[in-house]
Amino acid sequence: MGEGAYWIGIGDIHDDTRGIDRLPGLGTAAGVVITGDLTIRGGAAAAKAVLKAVRRHNAVILAQIGNMDKADVDTYLTGEGVNIHATGRVTPQGVGFFGCGWSTPTPFGTPSEAGEERIAAWLTAAHAAVAHCPHLVMVCHTPPYDTATDVIGGGTHVGSRAVRAFIERVQPAVCLTGHIHEARAEDRLGKTTVVNPGALAGGGYALVRFDGRQLDAQLLSFT
Repeated sequence: MGEGAYWIGIGDIHDDTRGIDRLPGLGTAAGVVITGDLTIRGGAAAAKAVLKAVRRHNAVILAQIGNMDKADVDTYLTGEGVNIHATGRVTPQGVGFFGCGWSTPTPFGTPSEAGEERIAAWLTAAHAAVAHCPHLVMVCHTPPYDTATDVIGGGTHVGSRAVRAFIERVQPAVCLTGHIHEARAEDRLGKTTVVNPGALAGGGYALVRFDGRQLDAQLLSFT
């Protein structure tokens, strides 16, 4: 994977952990970042199975719930010491990861949905935990509005305006996102590289690299 540290970003696992064993470089990554939707309307037991599958390869995990995960998954992730929803942490390599799980409202009445104002508040709180760090990775389950990462069939953009506004204002180096499976893509908003690897079952993942001076990210596939 080259010089420096790197992290593997995945999401929208939806209880299907088979792809985890196929992710290249997982064992030597500085950590694994899960952007949300570990389960399909599942609780802590289902999320535990996902973390167990990752930990077979790598013990360092940063994770948060998506809209398809029940509230007790958030509690479980906190108990495991891996939750980055509405908070953040600086890694030993000097990279600040901060997160916002859940999603903006959907037509499907999924377990963990929130309005734009709440999403914005969570992002502000998460960023505050790592704002002192010059190298930032934003992990947001809901993609920013009007990008390649939030498009559904017919070309409709369904991402969050609050997420887009936050990226435009703060300009983290990288935004890892998910939620919209069909919008597996890379895009840029100013200085921010936005990556949505899609559902893990589709073979997509993000690779975040840090050489000690700058961060970059790219969309890759194991299929």
